[in-house]
Amino acid sequence: MKVYGIIMAGGGGTRFWPLSRKAQPKQFLNLTGRDILVNETFDRLTQVVPKENIYVVTNTLYAEKTAELMQGRIKKDHILKEPAARNTAACIGYAAMEVLQKYGDGILCIVPSDHYIRQESLYSRTLEKGVALAENNDCLVTIGITPTYPATGYGYIKSGTEKDGYRIVEEFVEKPSETVAKQYLHEGCYFWNSGIFIWKASVILHAFQKLLPDIYDCLRTIGEAMGTEEEERVLAEIYPRIPKLSIDYGIMERADNVVMLEGSFGWNDVGSLDAIALLHDADAGGNVSVGSHVLMDTEDTICYSKNKLIAAAGVKNLIIVEAEDAVLVCSKEKAQEVKRLVEMLEADGKEKYL
Repeated sequence: MKVYGIIMAGGGGTRFWPLSRKAQPKQFLNLTGRDILVNETFDRLTQVVPKENIYVVTNTLYAEKTAELMQGRIKKDHILKEPAARNTAACIGYAAMEVLQKYGDGILCIVPSDHYIRQESLYSRTLEKGVALAENNDCLVTIGITPTYPATGYGYIKSGTEKDGYRIVEEFVEKPSETVAKQYLHEGCYFWNSGIFIWKASVILHAFQKLLPDIYDCLRTIGEAMGTEEEERVLAEIYPRIPKLSIDYGIMERADNVVMLEGSFGWNDVGSLDAIALLHDADAGGNVSVGSHVLMDTEDTICYSKNKLIAAAGVKNLIIVEAEDAVLVCSKEKAQEVKRLVEMLEADGKEKYL
């Protein structure tokens, strides 16, 4: 059975403001110094999936720029354009229908566009193991990351005992408090929810039909128009009607055929600005700096400068980010709250900064 890669690249990455903007979402940022995140994701995926079988699903607003920045990697007709942002359930269902209608059934490796992976060879082997598991069983495979600290910014997967190299998923858990996260770490049966999935196109669409019939009906209508002159019109008409729903909430938490592979390959979802500290080496004071900077009596601080010099004295545990027209200063503990700042800017009519 053929294997296809699906890269989800439709988000705005508001927690990465002021680096990410509406016209320059997080997947287009070069945070590691090597390449933009979506290209790094594509290149990793080619170790498991043939280059010609990889798709990117993104918002129509980002489609042209995606094609420009990924030129030489992906075929333009493998950039699937979402007419509206409808969360991961619609995104994944759309890609599954595309593959099934145009190529027949296949194994889908679904990955977000903005992850950082330290051990790429181990990552590839884990995906290959997932492909074999999904091909031989009508199951929904997810990858749970072995936790290394009591993280409060990730969802968790509670798993049962290991069987034949995989674990039966018992429960998906929302982001916990620090106390609960410490308990999860102690118990040893909880894993970080990576948002990486592997399954047959037919199996996930059957799950839609069973658990989300309204969304499935929309996807089926879109699928029936695929390959015809009506495809673009039908997509533009039907897709915005699909309810906004995550694949976790809509299917994974409700399905009875979910299994988990354990991943220990140095994963980070690069979800907020504090993740920059994981992408670069720290100095003796625990500071991570990108760009021009001078630090005096400063500890455990992230400085990210695009154009101007950042000078800091006598500060600790901060994130300082300089962009062309905005500067962000926040404590590391508030990194997840940057999204609220963006909402405040929008409410105050400061659209030019977004």
